[in-house]
Amino acid sequence: MKVFVAGGTGFVGGHLVRALLSGGHSVCTLVHRRSASSGEVEQVEGDITRPGSFEQGLDGCDAVVNLVGIIREFPARGITFEKLHVQATANLLAAAAGNGIRRYLQMSALGSRPDAVSAYHRTKWRAEELVRRSGLEWTIFRPSMIFGPKDGFINMLAAQLRLAPVMPVIGSGSYRLQPIHADDVARCFVLALSLPESIGRAYELCGRDRVSYEELLDMIAAAMGRSRPFKPHLPLGLMRLLIPFMQKIPQFPITMDQLQMLLEESIGGDEWQKTFGFEPRGLQDGMSEYLHKT
Repeated sequence: MKVFVAGGTGFVGGHLVRALLSGGHSVCTLVHRRSASSGEVEQVEGDITRPGSFEQGLDGCDAVVNLVGIIREFPARGITFEKLHVQATANLLAAAAGNGIRRYLQMSALGSRPDAVSAYHRTKWRAEELVRRSGLEWTIFRPSMIFGPKDGFINMLAAQLRLAPVMPVIGSGSYRLQPIHADDVARCFVLALSLPESIGRAYELCGRDRVSYEELLDMIAAAMGRSRPFKPHLPLGLMRLLIPFMQKIPQFPITMDQLQMLLEESIGGDEWQKTFGFEPRGLQDGMSEYLHKT
């Protein structure tokens, strides 16, 4: 099967492209600029927000995967949830339909819903609605926090820990996460291509371990071969006042949307395992593979 992947050059995209190739599929990725080191991967140069720039690149493909998404907006640079979640999905669905492609897989997010507090989750849900109404043979995946060698969140926390054994915690730190490895997410996407029962379904993808934010910090330290960090607690009310101003600084590590998602928790069930038939990787072992040398 020839698979067109939008977002194939990102963190999860790298895992998915490797998994597709290992599964015997051919891959075509959407890129802003072609590179000479593409290897077995065909490249289509274009912009997901400009349909005319990439539509012809879907010719001859059998399936489309949409991994495009952002966790933080930069409106001054034109980087918004509306553009990269909703508009991008509409453009890709139209391109798939225009090229006669029926199979379509969409990356959403755990917690997406119409009445969410965070704009991130609301726009992810609106993108899902477009997929459901498309008339294509769709599957939607809603992963929890995704971890792996090039992830943003775990590596950011590890980088802070390298500077000093002090890790500030907003509020109680008891809010829970259920991270899933990028390899497991990629494996689900690949398996879905050959599983007709996954058509017309949305799956919450969660890992094996449910941990509190405080427990996660201790696990990161252990994966790095370090002792538990000192975890001073920052008052939640104070941070809710400060973050709206501080998030305007691109280097500030958290936005109000991200805080809201942390507080809401990112946990789910294991229903997806009944369809895809495998056990997800453990969090501690998975992190140790890429943090143990740091």
